[in-house]
Amino acid sequence: MGKLIGYARVSTNQQVTDRQLADLLAAGVRRDDIYVDRGVSGARASRPEFDRALDALHDGDTLVITTLDRLGRSTQNMLAFAEKLGDRGAGLRVLNLGGGDVDTRTPMGAMVFTVMSALAQMELDIKRERIGDSVTKRRAAGKDLGGRRLKFTDSQIRGAAHLLEQNEPAAQVAKELGMSRATLYRRIRALSGSR
Repeated sequence: MGKLIGYARVSTNQQVTDRQLADLLAAGVRRDDIYVDRGVSGARASRPEFDRALDALHDGDTLVITTLDRLGRSTQNMLAFAEKLGDRGAGLRVLNLGGGDVDTRTPMGAMVFTVMSALAQMELDIKRERIGDSVTKRRAAGKDLGGRRLKFTDSQIRGAAHLLEQNEPAAQVAKELGMSRATLYRRIRALSGSR
């Protein structure tokens, strides 16, 4: 029997891998055989620790991931990847797929993996469509689309400072500018310090 190689991934550095690591360890993967990418999107073809995990795989080994979305985004890429692993004599095991463990080295596991990959792709496509529709509707209604706020001019910050001096509530002034109170105070201090 080959070795189990674990892979975990989070898309941002603020996210944690605790649950993924616990699941991989519970599945029998040794801590030394777990590779973790932090702050790396699943849409990227090359991921440093993922590439290292693949290099560690040998004939008879199995790559273990917790969920399908840790592997990638598109059905075509996931299926091609599973086939490439099979050609190398390695398998893929997804721990939380369809309510249980799926191993692509078994006919049933390969079939479930194929169907679930297609469903994951469909879910992503639907999500993108909904986001696109929402943006279109918000834009048509003249609503805020979110994202990074515009830069504030020094005169805007001076005006806000003047309102605070007139005993306007800081929370209200900051809200009208579209920033937090802490940011407002920080910008006023920075402006005062640059005089």
